[in-house]
Amino acid sequence: MTTSVDDPAGAAARAARSPRALVAGSVGNFMEWYEFGAYGYLATVVAANFFTPEGGGETEALVRTYASFALAFFFRPVGAVLFGRAGDRFGRRPALIAAVLLMTGATTLIGLLPTYGTVGAAAPWLLTGLRIVQGLSAGGEFGGAVSLMTEFAPPGRRGLYGAWQSFTVALGLLGGAGAATLLATVLSERQVVEWGWRLPFLLALPMGLVALWLRLRLEETPSFRRSVPRPGRPAWSSQRSPRPERRPERRPWQARQSPRPGMDTPGARQHSTAPAEATSREEAANQEEVTGREETTSREEATGREEATCREEATCREEATCREEATCREEATCREEAASREEAASQEEAAGRATAPGAAMAIVLGVGRLMAWSAAGYTFLVVLPSYLQSALGAGLREALAATVLANAGFAAAILPAGALSDRVGRRAVMLTGAVLAGVSALPLLDVVQDPGAPAWARGGAVVVAGALVGLLAGPGPAMLAEMFPTRVRYTGLGVAYALSNAVFSGCAGLVVTELARRTGSADVPAYYVIVTCALGAVALATLRGDDHRRPLRG
Repeated sequence: MTTSVDDPAGAAARAARSPRALVAGSVGNFMEWYEFGAYGYLATVVAANFFTPEGGGETEALVRTYASFALAFFFRPVGAVLFGRAGDRFGRRPALIAAVLLMTGATTLIGLLPTYGTVGAAAPWLLTGLRIVQGLSAGGEFGGAVSLMTEFAPPGRRGLYGAWQSFTVALGLLGGAGAATLLATVLSERQVVEWGWRLPFLLALPMGLVALWLRLRLEETPSFRRSVPRPGRPAWSSQRSPRPERRPERRPWQARQSPRPGMDTPGARQHSTAPAEATSREEAANQEEVTGREETTSREEATGREEATCREEATCREEATCREEATCREEATCREEAASREEAASQEEAAGRATAPGAAMAIVLGVGRLMAWSAAGYTFLVVLPSYLQSALGAGLREALAATVLANAGFAAAILPAGALSDRVGRRAVMLTGAVLAGVSALPLLDVVQDPGAPAWARGGAVVVAGALVGLLAGPGPAMLAEMFPTRVRYTGLGVAYALSNAVFSGCAGLVVTELARRTGSADVPAYYVIVTCALGAVALATLRGDDHRRPLRG
């Protein structure tokens, strides 16, 4: 069932926290893609240091380098599952903190690795192991960052907020390309090969510390807080006051009775005279009156004490009854709360079982909808520099300059495309990008590899290629977030993105380079983009036109 999470009550709070969420989600994403971009742009240098034993060719070493590149991508789905389950169960914040720690450590260690010439065959294995760790952390980064940004996004701006994830991808790739270009410009080629290649990876340490600081200050998203049941504290907890002791029961006093003296005695009658008898009778009457008053007072006192005792006993019985009623209410509350928790757990388990098949289908569909973005993006933005250098004979500086231009066009188109998708829909913008990328792939590559083409034409071609990828990348994160409910959003969109990138991005360099070597055709990258964009357009056509107007699924 679809429930609204864009309620007006939380809009003001989300608006205040949204900029912090954008920064915290973006900085880790930037670092991840900076490293992946640097690795791709320095692939030929990495191949010379780690995958070139004596007697091996440069193309063979480059293929092995891209195999390591692809291996890291294939561990992304594993990382997406591990971090996604943690993020959907314990929160986006702890999962994102763990992901940035893992990425920072692995990237920094790559910059410290010994090369093949130092430790021999252990070098490529060490590099591959760290690439696997990077793949795990990168798999957990995307789902958390997109969930964070879109769940904090104000209503009607999810496309723009999600586009920041793609925008930081472009900035990271630009940063990696800029670092590689700066090295190639400042240092000689020999210095870059010997030690200069380490610098871009070592820069990950300060960037990672900044990312960690920002994420430690991060708040959990409102959508996640609402989706997790928070049972109240049991009524039988330690806050329950101890039962007071019952007062000992008192018994009423016995009334004292004064002995009643006799009115006269035989001796008195015998010996008394008339005045004495009169006096005795008066005294006896007085004594009887005093004794009567004493008996009346004693009876009144005894009655008062009996009434007080009865009141005390009634009070004790009332207090005991109140305590028993309070205990019964507490026990009833405990039973109700326990039943509520059991019912909530049963509902959650049932919802999980009901959600699993739908989430699996959504993941498969999401992979298809991301196919064009993944394949075209990595072909134009990452693979192209090394391919131009190894297959077309371009220099390192020329190849890197072309890639910087492509990433500039990519970055320039992302945020406008995301904002446009908030107005016209994700389907219209992404379908247009897939069709244009497939149709223009071959003409753009022909211009780039034409030695007679002017520099401005070649530069313009790579800028256009990057902008077409931006049309896909801008609305892409919001499109994925809208496909999954909150309880599986981190896992679902992370796995879909990781699988798509593993198959169509991680393999792009390996497939393109190997096919070009076997066929001798320089147009292999264009054919690869054409096929994947055609298939991706079919999947994108299944999107609903009004998804951008619907609230996120609760």
